[in-house]
Amino acid sequence: MQTTRSYDTVAFDVRDDAMMLFFARTSEQGEIDDYLLLMRCENDDLPHSLYIEINEQQFSGHDLVREARMSDNMLTLLLNEPAAELNGEQQIVLTYEGTAANKASVEAGAFRVLGECLAGGNA
Repeated sequence: MQTTRSYDTVAFDVRDDAMMLFFARTSEQGEIDDYLLLMRCENDDLPHSLYIEINEQQFSGHDLVREARMSDNMLTLLLNEPAAELNGEQQIVLTYEGTAANKASVEAGAFRVLGECLAGGNA
């Protein structure tokens, strides 16, 4: 099973102890209606290195994502196990508007955040 989520804005950010790839669907007024955050922590004190947060619901694990693929304006995350937080889904397909800024954020962020999980596709 899979879930598809569509976004108009993508941003990549690096902090002292984390790298974040943020996908958002915004309203005409610029407010965030829906979001998904992928975050890799670099702090040894945190128990898991990869986190996914969807609209304030977080799940994590060092082996959370089995594989990630990029193609055009789509990023597919294959999970190791069905996610209870996603009603048992085992695959998340993220589509985003194909603007130059969004593509640059995904290209920079996907490699840094997903690292060894990134297995195929093209950017």
